[in-house]
Amino acid sequence: MSENIRNDDALLEIEKLKQQLKSCEKECDDLKLQLMSSNEILEVERAEHIQTVKALEMAQLIVDRSPVVLFRRHAEGDKTLEFISENLRQFGYSPDLFFSGEMVFGDILHPEDIDRLTDEIKAYADADVEEYTMQYRIVTKAGEVRWVEDQTSVVRNAAGDKVSNQGIFFDITERKNVERKLQKSEEKFRRIVETAGEGFLLMDENFNIIDVNNAYSRLLGYSREELLSMKSLDLFTDTSRLYIEANREKLIASEYREVETVVKAKDGQLIPLLVHGNTLRDDNGNIIGNMAFVTDMTEHKKALELAGEVQKSLLPTEKPDINGFDIAGRNVSCDEIGGDYYDYIWRYGRHNTSLSVVVGDISGHGVDSALFMTTARAFLRMRASQPGTGSEIVSEMNNHLALDLFDTGKFMTLFYLTIDTENNWMNWIRAGHDPALVYCPERDLFEELKGEGIALGFEGGFRYQEYRTDRLYKGQIITIGTDGVWEAFSKEGEMFGKERLRNVIRENATLSSQEIIDKVYLELDCFTYGTKAEDDITLVIIKVGELNA
Repeated sequence: MSENIRNDDALLEIEKLKQQLKSCEKECDDLKLQLMSSNEILEVERAEHIQTVKALEMAQLIVDRSPVVLFRRHAEGDKTLEFISENLRQFGYSPDLFFSGEMVFGDILHPEDIDRLTDEIKAYADADVEEYTMQYRIVTKAGEVRWVEDQTSVVRNAAGDKVSNQGIFFDITERKNVERKLQKSEEKFRRIVETAGEGFLLMDENFNIIDVNNAYSRLLGYSREELLSMKSLDLFTDTSRLYIEANREKLIASEYREVETVVKAKDGQLIPLLVHGNTLRDDNGNIIGNMAFVTDMTEHKKALELAGEVQKSLLPTEKPDINGFDIAGRNVSCDEIGGDYYDYIWRYGRHNTSLSVVVGDISGHGVDSALFMTTARAFLRMRASQPGTGSEIVSEMNNHLALDLFDTGKFMTLFYLTIDTENNWMNWIRAGHDPALVYCPERDLFEELKGEGIALGFEGGFRYQEYRTDRLYKGQIITIGTDGVWEAFSKEGEMFGKERLRNVIRENATLSSQEIIDKVYLELDCFTYGTKAEDDITLVIIKVGELNA
């Protein structure tokens, strides 16, 4: 009995030990799992640590090789440095000198900048500014003066109190040198502009005046302050303003432009100006303004106007009195003087029965063309007063002009028409000139008086041919003009053309020759509104009346 009890106790003890073993095995398994998890976490943390160290090393390398110096200093107290990057050595100083207290940052400041810098820092602190930028000079260990730009920000604790100032500074010496050179260049430019004899004005993109020089103020009689409150167009006469406004887009599209205009001075005087202007653009090509130099053309214009009066005195002042014909002419120069010419010449020995009507055009316009025209007129009148045919007169005129115009690039076109009222015929000579137009109202038909012949002055010795017609009828309208009529352009770039000229003649055929001319010029003025004439305009109209039987 007792033996059985002992066996039972032994079995219980064994069972108990088995349970303890299982429990120990479970704890071991749990510990193994925990250990594996910890190892994984440690491995991740180790990898992250290695990555962080590498990033810090790379950042440190970048900082050390960068021209930008990092710093941090105490915000209060003695404002000693907490940190300054190793690349401070570019200025010859070791950071250890400042950490050890051997030096303070103020020791390397340029003496002339210390007070200013102290005042600026105090002002920023009093204003409680979070970020600020300063420029000052430091002296390197080698004694060289360098300009630096300091960009500082404030660091605060959790309570919002300032604890540090941190930021960067970097060398801007080269930039300062460029700015200094630019400043000197601007000062030099300003002196040149201010002392220039020509007027100068600077305008924004809307042509509001931004700046003017003394010469421009003196020219117009306004103070600089008065001019700065104006737009440039406020000073123009109505005609000049209309031209500028009508051509605004075209002018703005031109980078460089030359314009003659008239402005009104403070005392009411009208001043002719030659304006040389150009558009100002930024680095991206955007328009930021306009500038212009202006020259007073008053004396020049007076001289040209006097020359123009002399030239106009050479043109016919009265309509020719010739039986059965109504003749009128008009000349308008695009400048004060021009190269167009028309004249009425009575043929030698046949007064009041044979008249030559001459229209000429010297290439170009201006003073040189006007002088050549005067020479041509004088020779033609002299030669026409002597015996000879029209062919002989024009041929000898060509020989004379070939000598005068040699190697000048100039030439003269001429239409020489002779009317014989006694025998009712006309002949003509074309020297490179556009054919005359003949309109017959009864048949509503235009014809051209054509013929061969080169322009005068090209080649001496050329023999010009005369062409003749006996078809003269009552009511015919003969029109001789220069190409300035049909080659006039509108502001849209459209040419006036000969068809428009024909229409004006057709629609006004019942009017007098002078009235027809007035209608043509009126039509031209309307067509070319807003543009400046580029060529002289000359027109002669002959209306055939009652002819001899």
